[in-house]
Amino acid sequence: MAWISIFPNYRHWQPMGGKGTSASTTPAGVSLRFVWLASSLLSMITLFPALTSVHAEENGNQRKLIERVEPEYPETLQRLYIGGIVRLQLTVAAKGQVEKVTLVGGNPILGQSAMAAAKKWKYAPANSRTVTEVKIPFDPHR
Repeated sequence: MAWISIFPNYRHWQPMGGKGTSASTTPAGVSLRFVWLASSLLSMITLFPALTSVHAEENGNQRKLIERVEPEYPETLQRLYIGGIVRLQLTVAAKGQVEKVTLVGGNPILGQSAMAAAKKWKYAPANSRTVTEVKIPFDPHR
């Protein structure tokens, strides 16, 4: 009961404007609403990139990959069980060769290996140059 002496008026707290209390106007209810609001915003921020990438795939802008070279997994990172997903943005020429590779996200060391491999990929020919984003997983347990 030491907390009562620190907060003497807490036991008698009333919301402004009346005697009736509800769960949403008590200090605990207010903090629960804040936690719910914060978690909702965080989940929306987290899901936004996933929703945009699904939208891009639905547009049919994906070109067929004809030849894929697997990236080398750096031995030191694999031994230390460091893995993850590397996101790359590829600019593919009309004839199908990869012209430009940009690291969008992920471990920079794994990204260098993924970029070197992606430059060797071949895509199906198309009418014009396209830009696409790919994800390359690095799993240290395989």
